[in-house]
Formats: sequence, structure tokens, C-alpha cells
Amino acid sequence: MASNTPLDPPEPRWPAVIAVLAVGGIYLALPASLAVGPRWLQLTIVLILLVPTVITHRRGHHALNQIFGHSIAVVTTFFMIWSLTLLVLAVPARKEAPLTMLRSAAVLWVTNVLVFAFWYWRLDAGGPHGRDLRVGHPTGAFLFPQMTLQDKGETDGLAWSPSFIDYLFLAFNTSTAFSPTDTPVLSRWAKVLTMLQSTISLTVVIVLAARAVNIL
Repeated sequence: MASNTPLDPPEPRWPAVIAVLAVGGIYLALPASLAVGPRWLQLTIVLILLVPTVITHRRGHHALNQIFGHSIAVVTTFFMIWSLTLLVLAVPARKEAPLTMLRSAAVLWVTNVLVFAFWYWRLDAGGPHGRDLRVGHPTGAFLFPQMTLQDKGETDGLAWSPSFIDYLFLAFNTSTAFSPTDTPVLSRWAKVLTMLQSTISLTVVIVLAARAVNIL
């Protein structure tokens, strides 16, 4: 009888925790005029949501863990998009110094990478808990190169499954190249998210270019 126990140990969660804490931390670098409320507000909300997220994971309450995890993603996305809107509106108004605008755009670009990496990690193939229950990664919203090698028997029989760093790499490529590069997007929800991430990244790049022209 086949066992339902995965061959690999459970996927570590600490890289995702560091990522969302980094999002809250770098948000403190924004000027007050581009922040939503006090600059410490996002980090405080994330910390408050992280506590039950960690507890529910430890106790095996996976449905609640998913709710709290998605709540963190929604909160960080909300703050990022609102601040990006304020940044775009501040360009013609010239409310901030050019260097401050450039720094703010860079902060939001990095935030964009981390936030969408967290979304992909949370949603793909049922999220981290769903992937822990499977041997390998036979299905998912993204076709990682390792999945094609596994199909060809080129992974020495090892069952490969993505971790947070794989989704971070995917998000980084999407923000820099405006496409997932070597990882085809299969699911419709993933296509919507990658389009949204590329749009946000392109907007930030346009703001950077606009301010650089004014500086020169």
C-alpha cells in the first residue's frame, strides 16, 4: 500500500517570515507623505498577524493558518499599491525631492518583488501545507524547469518541490524582465498576478526614469 507521507521534510516557513518582515521594515524608509498612516503601521499589523499564523501552523490548524497567511499578503499588497499611487501622483506635483522620489521608487520595487513572491508561495499548488502533502510537485500554477527534468528522469529519482526561494526568483524575474522568463505560467490566477506585478514594476521604472530625467 502506498504511503501518503511525503519523502521530503516539510517546507521551511522562515524564509517567508523574513520576507514579510522585510516588507514592513523597508516600508519605514518611505517619506511620511507616501506612507499609509504612520510608517510603522504596516510592520505592526504584519507582526500582529504573524503571531497567530505561526501558532496555527505549529498546532496544525491549516485552514486558519491559510486565512492569516492570506491576510498578511492582502495587507502588504494594499499598503504597496496605495503608496505607489501616492508616488505617481507626487511626480507631477513635485512634492518630494528627486533623490527622495528615487529612493521611494526603489523601496516599492523591492516591496513588489517580496510581496508577489509571498503570494505565489502561498497560492501555488495549495500553498506550503498542500505541497507538504505531496511527493514532488507534479501540478501547480508554474512549470518550474526542475519539473520537466523530473519528467525525463534527470533528477536521480528525487522528488523535487519548490520552496520560497524559487518563488522569490520567479518574482524577481517578473519584476526585472516583465515576464517569468524560464518558468511558464499555467493557471489563470497566476497569469493575472504576474501581469499585475509586471504592471507595478513598469510603473515604478517609469517613475524612476521621470525623476532621473529631471535630475539630469
